[in-house]
Amino acid sequence: MDLQISVFLLFILFTAGHSLSCYECSNPTGSCAGQTVKTCPIGSTQCTSSIIGIQVGGISSTGNNKSCAATCLSQSFNFGNVRMTISCCGIDLCNLQDVQDPAPNGKNCYYCDDKSCSNTVKCSGTEDRCITASVGQSVLKGCVSKSICDDTTSAGVGSGNVTCCEGNLCNGAQSVTQSFLFLCCSLLSYFMMH
Repeated sequence: MDLQISVFLLFILFTAGHSLSCYECSNPTGSCAGQTVKTCPIGSTQCTSSIIGIQVGGISSTGNNKSCAATCLSQSFNFGNVRMTISCCGIDLCNLQDVQDPAPNGKNCYYCDDKSCSNTVKCSGTEDRCITASVGQSVLKGCVSKSICDDTTSAGVGSGNVTCCEGNLCNGAQSVTQSFLFLCCSLLSYFMMH
């Protein structure tokens, strides 16, 4: 019995003093080639790595960021002119590799620019939902991961009106043709069943 208690106390002693170590860097215009190792503060349980892309006019920029975090949720979004992918892991130095832009997944959603909300964007990686968020007079549309829909505060939209949907281009106005075809198919099914 004393041996079990001694082993248990040694385990607590060695694990309680261990702090997570993560790679750290912030490069708004490129890769994390000059990353450093950081001992995370107490309470940090995750290493993060993210890539962000911004396009303004004809100019685009892609940057990377790595750090420690108390909590982290792997997720991705694309709002047309701004896109971000965040990767999380929970062991020492697990964020060595830069996050890469994920490959398109075949889904499309509407996004808004300064002129209209009828533009389309190709979703990538885990972006399996379309989102529409309105805060005041502003409307935000695009592709998001399910985790963002589950926790809309992580999308930065706070208490605004947020809706997510799963269909292709589901975050735009339905056209009269689609509604008409749906109505015709429903009526045809009704008549065939009765």
